[in-house]
This record gives sequence, structure tokens and C-alpha cells, in this order.
Amino acid sequence: MEKLNSKLYVQNCYIIKENERLRKKAQILNQENQQLLLELKQKLSKTKNPNGSNQGSNNSLSTSSSASGQS
Repeated sequence: MEKLNSKLYVQNCYIIKENERLRKKAQILNQENQQLLLELKQKLSKTKNPNGSNQGSNNSLSTSSSASGQS
């Protein structure tokens, strides 16, 4: 019984460490996504503001859709 408990304890420790590693990776990816979203919003606002027309807005939206598909 003690041998089984020891084995399960070691497995649990491994799972906890792996979970921490994945959590850190998820945080980093989330930060990168937030930064990319901010950059995309800034680019869209730059292309939208100088034109001031709906046509320019539509062009920037289609560009952002194709850009997001490439990532």
C-alpha cells in the first residue's frame, strides 16, 4: 500500500509541475495575443482615421481578416 501511495505521490508531483509549466506558457501566449490585438487595433484606427470614409474602413477590415488568417 505504501509503495502505491509513493508512486501516486510522485505522479502527482509531476502533474503539478507540468501544470505550472503549462500555466506559465498560457500566460505568455495570452500576453502575446493581447499585444498583437493592441497592435492590430492601432493599425486599424490609423487606416480608418485619415480616410474618414466607410470605404477605407472596409478595406482595413478585409486586410485584418486576411492577416489574422495567416497567424
